[in-house]
Amino acid sequence: MRVERGFTLVELLVVFAMIALMAGLVPLAFERLRESAQYRDTVRGMLTDIRQARYRALAEGHEVRFKVDLEQRNYGIEGRKPRIVPQPLRLRATVADIELSAAKGAGILFLPSGGATGGTIEIVRPSGAGVRLTVDWLSGGVAQSPLAQ
Repeated sequence: MRVERGFTLVELLVVFAMIALMAGLVPLAFERLRESAQYRDTVRGMLTDIRQARYRALAEGHEVRFKVDLEQRNYGIEGRKPRIVPQPLRLRATVADIELSAAKGAGILFLPSGGATGGTIEIVRPSGAGVRLTVDWLSGGVAQSPLAQ
């Protein structure tokens, strides 16, 4: 009696079909993962810079401005190298009229007394979901809330 070893043609075709299916799905999953990581990094970076601007104003005793350039797609503390916003994300800003510039820039000025000019900055994903960062004009405190879709 002879025992045959190996795989049948049908078994090999099933394995190759499964590999092809997974190879087709991996780029889609990777793109979603990359977009999600960019979004989280942008939110984290913007929150960090806004809070740092507030703390610097309080600690150093002078005004510190946080700027968002909607046209150039960057943000940061004035006088420092700005951070770039990745392409799929959109920014919207609502700030005091005196903090708007002609070049589609918006700013929030933090005062040494603890207050600020106040405003909101929205970071919007391609799906329409996102987050709103709100700076209170009286206390200069920063709050984060999800955008309603």
